[in-house]
Amino acid sequence: MGPSGVGKTTVAEGIAAALGRRFAEADEFHSAEAVAKMRGGTPLTDADRWPWLARIRDWITAEAEAGRSTVLTCSALKRAYRDILREAKADVRFVFLTGDPALIAQRIGAREGHYMPPSLLASQLADLEALGEDEPGVRVDVAGTPDEIVRDALGKLGLSPATAREA
Repeated sequence: MGPSGVGKTTVAEGIAAALGRRFAEADEFHSAEAVAKMRGGTPLTDADRWPWLARIRDWITAEAEAGRSTVLTCSALKRAYRDILREAKADVRFVFLTGDPALIAQRIGAREGHYMPPSLLASQLADLEALGEDEPGVRVDVAGTPDEIVRDALGKLGLSPATAREA
């Protein structure tokens, strides 16, 4: 979880590969209308996000009911959004990716082919509510390389590729 540009996809793909788990990108759950709105530079509202979060929650539940553990990217900027995701019938834990806003802006500016324009970073940072002490998950700084960030996340979660396949 975290704002656009923190490396959610890169890190989540690394975690999924290390653990042998299925990966999904929350952006794929957005409606065409929401994507068009973001592409046009308009931030999403809570009303735009509720159905999207419900689709993600339901996907997590379906995967868990099928016996599959997953790794999913999702901005999950607000606690209320994470509350919806935790309604899934699964053990949902968060990796809160955080870093210097200047670094994040630089990474967004270097991306190609993504519909999220750099201009929306400020609105995401304004909406961002840090992972609470009572929420299941860990906080990971994104200043390192992708491999370092993945190792840090796995370590803080108490997982390793060797033991995680049994979890």
